[in-house]
Amino acid sequence: MNTHKTSYYVINGITMYRLVSAPFLLLLAYIGEVVWFKWLLALSFLTDAIDGPLSRKFNVTSVFGSRLDSVADDATVLVSTIAIWLIHPEFINSKWMVIVALLALFGIQTVAALVAYQRVTSFHTYLAKTAAVVQAIFFIMIFFHLGPVQLMFYIAALITAVQLLEEIILVILLPEWKANVKGLYWVLRFQKHTLHSD
Repeated sequence: MNTHKTSYYVINGITMYRLVSAPFLLLLAYIGEVVWFKWLLALSFLTDAIDGPLSRKFNVTSVFGSRLDSVADDATVLVSTIAIWLIHPEFINSKWMVIVALLALFGIQTVAALVAYQRVTSFHTYLAKTAAVVQAIFFIMIFFHLGPVQLMFYIAALITAVQLLEEIILVILLPEWKANVKGLYWVLRFQKHTLHSD
């Protein structure tokens, strides 16, 4: 097996870990194994931080890898949110309106993508990457009892809401499924340039 194929399987394996570990993390949270849960969750977020840069460094980006990364990211965030409800129910009770609003936006974005593309999006916009970072920071803070959790929650919620709105608009604007779209600004600029060229 050549180096390129080896890199492809290793990097996708790192991403796959995040997806496969999600139900196990949920089980740990459910049975109250908080210490194991929070450290393995931190490991999941670490894999999210390294698989993208590694795939670009070794030039092994692919449609499959992009789709796998998106599903693994969503699974990790979903499990982390459920775990807050299991471990810190008082936090969820005090923020349920914001959480429901975010889930509604995520649902709209997902349904729009399934209708338009028959698959979930893998845009990986700059805003989505920023949202992933602040989400990870928030989850680490709440489970490890670090820093201003309340403030970080609202920052993460705001950026996530804007990111989901951007992706809903992108689904409307882009007739075909695309991976690794920089963002709405770049799509509009490209469409404007194309229009003027015609």
